[in-house]
Amino acid sequence: QVQLVQSGGGLVQVGGSLRLSCAASGRTFSRYVVGWFRQAPGKEREFVAAIRWSDGITYYADSVKGRFTISRDNAKNTVYLQMNSLKPEDTAAYYCAAGTNYRLGIVPHDYNYWGQGTQVTVSS
Repeated sequence: QVQLVQSGGGLVQVGGSLRLSCAASGRTFSRYVVGWFRQAPGKEREFVAAIRWSDGITYYADSVKGRFTISRDNAKNTVYLQMNSLKPEDTAAYYCAAGTNYRLGIVPHDYNYWGQGTQVTVSS
């Protein structure tokens, strides 16, 4: 069992940057894929980015490629999502998730554990 604790998020203007954090407790991320998803009101939860802890391989949704960066800190057992050049359409609740599948999953059911979510609002 792993518990995920998120931090970061908030209100930012268009073009600004934010960094989200996802820290694991109870177990290390060493055998997990960690992903970020987001969900806007009235919409389904959508994939944003994922990283495989063992080798650092990453994958991004086309909508965030080149603007967002997912990374990991082994010492802190934490995954980050650096979000740059933010747009109004990035406004959503963001969730980190951990899954035990080796492949980089892009749908929610690929993941077993979820963080509590954090709101990101991009104002124009």
